[in-house]
Amino acid sequence: MDFFDFHHHKKYIRNGIYNLNSGQIPPDFPYSIGIHPQDIDVNNLEQQFLWMKGMMFQNCFAIGECGLDSLVSIDQKIQEEVFLRQIRLANEVRKPMIIHCVRKFYEVISFKKKAEQPMIIHGFNKKHQIAEDLLANNFYLSFGKAVLYNLSLQDILKNTPLDKFFLETDNEDFNIEELYGKVSEIKGISLEQLNEQILENLETIKNG
Repeated sequence: MDFFDFHHHKKYIRNGIYNLNSGQIPPDFPYSIGIHPQDIDVNNLEQQFLWMKGMMFQNCFAIGECGLDSLVSIDQKIQEEVFLRQIRLANEVRKPMIIHCVRKFYEVISFKKKAEQPMIIHGFNKKHQIAEDLLANNFYLSFGKAVLYNLSLQDILKNTPLDKFFLETDNEDFNIEELYGKVSEIKGISLEQLNEQILENLETIKNG
């Protein structure tokens, strides 16, 4: 059985969404494209957006990673402007958004009302209250390797509706099948049911 890897940085994984880096040639399988907060170049911002728009070929599944990050050196106001532009672009091209967020969850939630397309928080590993608030605002959560050993995160995933999450490897070196196995235990469903549910969720966000 093939297991979908919602967000990854490895070109050898075809069954998933590859995070395209600036200057890369798009692969012939699903990918996402965005301006990560740490990659914002204030002197070449228009070129960065032109690059994004020029790479939105048939296999472009989502806009991202993009979002807000309190730990990078880019000014927060600039981050918010770039994030808002990408939200508007996602609305225009009708693609879901893969969100990177570090210590800015309630700011990201405040931007949600401007988005017409689904937003997925990738690599979610925060507290119960943040998960609840994100889900209450109709975000999806994508979980990664931390689920294998983080008991609090396992409990969050257990309480996350089946139609509101994805699974990913991000840039961690492990097999996505291991994560699917753990999550099928946590949710009390078979691997087949879990796989079908993830694919259904993909169709849902693809169709806005």
